[in-house]
Amino acid sequence: MSDAPVIHTTDGQPVDGMGCHAGATQMEAAARAAGNSEILDRYAADYPQGPHDKPQSMCPAFGSLRVGLRMRRVATVLSGSACCVYGLTFVSHFYGARRSVGYVPFNSESLVTGKLFEDIRDAVHELADPDRYDAIVVTNLCVPTASGVPLKLLPDEINGVRVVGIDVPGFGVPTHAEAKDVLAGAMLKYARAEIMAGPVAAPAQGRSDRPTVALLGEMFPADPMMIGAMLAPMGLAAGPVVPCREWRELYAALDSKVVAAIHPFYTASVREFQAAGRTVVGSAPVGYDGTMAWLAAIGAAYDVDPARIAAAQNAFGPAIKGALAASPIKGRITLSGYEGSELLVARLLIESGADVPYVGTACAKTPWNMGDAEWLAAKGVVVQFRASLENDLAAMEAFAPDLAIGTTPVVQKAKQAGIPSLYFTNLISARPLMGPAGAGSLAQVVTAAMGNKTRMATMRDFFEGVGTGDTAGIWEGAPNLRPDFRAAHQKKLDKLARAAKAEEMI
Repeated sequence: MSDAPVIHTTDGQPVDGMGCHAGATQMEAAARAAGNSEILDRYAADYPQGPHDKPQSMCPAFGSLRVGLRMRRVATVLSGSACCVYGLTFVSHFYGARRSVGYVPFNSESLVTGKLFEDIRDAVHELADPDRYDAIVVTNLCVPTASGVPLKLLPDEINGVRVVGIDVPGFGVPTHAEAKDVLAGAMLKYARAEIMAGPVAAPAQGRSDRPTVALLGEMFPADPMMIGAMLAPMGLAAGPVVPCREWRELYAALDSKVVAAIHPFYTASVREFQAAGRTVVGSAPVGYDGTMAWLAAIGAAYDVDPARIAAAQNAFGPAIKGALAASPIKGRITLSGYEGSELLVARLLIESGADVPYVGTACAKTPWNMGDAEWLAAKGVVVQFRASLENDLAAMEAFAPDLAIGTTPVVQKAKQAGIPSLYFTNLISARPLMGPAGAGSLAQVVTAAMGNKTRMATMRDFFEGVGTGDTAGIWEGAPNLRPDFRAAHQKKLDKLARAAKAEEMI
């Protein structure tokens, strides 16, 4: 596809001439005009925004795409502008996807006439091979959602292969973390309907001989095993991790009477578990305080004898205290990210001895992270939900930390200021956090990073004076900036903006 399509409603009326580059307001208006108000209202309720309109995160569809690509025997198909599909497939393979991503191309004509939906339907029929797939996930990106491409009209199954259609527009889902919940919730809804309709297949590894606790949220592979060990003294076992790795695990997750919302933003998934009559427990077994409270909450949810709860606490409490004492962290750290586990990491850092004055998370406040937020607030921590990049940078500047943990632009700004920094997603999320294993896991990398302060100052001094923006680099003479060209171009942009505003008022 060589050009971005014009956005139209399903009755053929043009909405905006900028295609997928239209503003979020125009795209949302187009989607509502095309009959997608119910979807957008649901997303607004599930993933409330504010105090900022939208955190600065990567395209949200990356989250749902990643969930599908990590599942066995699941095919993934994207419907969106070619530039978006290229970017999403690129970042997916950058993060280790080892399978193809389906793409249904379109142009303005196929979008307006409904041919795009027919092409999607044909592609799904072609893919529906039960020998290869248990399910096919079809995802509408911004332009098809804004144009009302009706994935709900796709058949629920073809040749025994399930078909799951979701809309993940950038103007409706705030973060890629929450987009994981969009697909996980849709799959749980489908699986719950299958369970209600009759017997379903048992998990490949069989059913546990003990009551299980389903774990909600992606986590380091060792964490579920550690959680299982901590549950064992209470006669419980760790259930599947949602998002799951294969379809049958969804049945086992729904079979768990208690669900641990390790990552608290999986609102659609929680709704499906609650519809199945399951109890949802927030927070996670991180640090000493967090583990003791979490084990008590899980035990109460399963009505475990208090003596057995105490046995579990006594079995792991001393080990956690010992690990924390053996791996102290000294220094001031600001922390921010968009994974949803930021509050948990902050708790662990504080119990390790760090001074953490600020925590920013791109995710929203929910009933399942309130315990963490209250614990942090009692320690004097400023907790910012739906944090913007400006929030995170302002906190870093105000608190002058010994280490800044954050997203790529936060890390970049910290390095420019000579502040040691760590990228949250790659260097913090990729470590165990739960129980005794998590208690000492952060100290080495955090302490090593804080020890780089002198090196960062040396690098800053070395590059001092090379310039920024138009003057970046080393010049033999003054750069030819031509502010008159810039001013003339800005006038053109202002004129176009006024014209677009005038059209809105007609």
